[in-house]
Amino acid sequence: EGVGLDSSEVGFPPENFTRTFSVAAENGLRKVAHAGEEGPPEYIWSSLDSLGVSRIDHGVRCTEDQNLVERIIKEQIPLTVCPLSNIKLCVFDKMEDHNIKKMLDQGIRVTINSDDPAYFGGYINQNYIAVQQALNLSENEIIEIAKNGFRSSFLPQQSINSHIESIEEFSRQVNKSA
Repeated sequence: EGVGLDSSEVGFPPENFTRTFSVAAENGLRKVAHAGEEGPPEYIWSSLDSLGVSRIDHGVRCTEDQNLVERIIKEQIPLTVCPLSNIKLCVFDKMEDHNIKKMLDQGIRVTINSDDPAYFGGYINQNYIAVQQALNLSENEIIEIAKNGFRSSFLPQQSINSHIESIEEFSRQVNKSA
């Protein structure tokens, strides 16, 4: 079970929700926050430091702050990136401008997700397809992103390991038949 901060960031800094997240922690809830999509990198810092979150929803603006990137990599803070939403909200002008490949190449634990598909358009598979086509991601990069999704989940470690092994087995089977 967990609690998350979401919706519009601008004008609603994470530190406004410190008390709520403190109560959530006291009750054993996992904590995530929407930060660094439309809001500045400082909102990611604040989500990590003031709210104590273990995962950042979106977080694509982290690349504007090299110290933040280094922290995210060192602590393996997952970023649940929603590429089609990022385009719809004009965070990036077009998918070819998206920084998800750059973040993956740097060692950031990025995942691909959908964000309110009925509103922003695109379920998870359409997000994967859009990113792969626009950024020419390799099979290994797609596999790594899929594995990151499980690594970043709140599933028990045994389930995470099982899902990652399933991805690896599927990849081996596909490559054998190719």
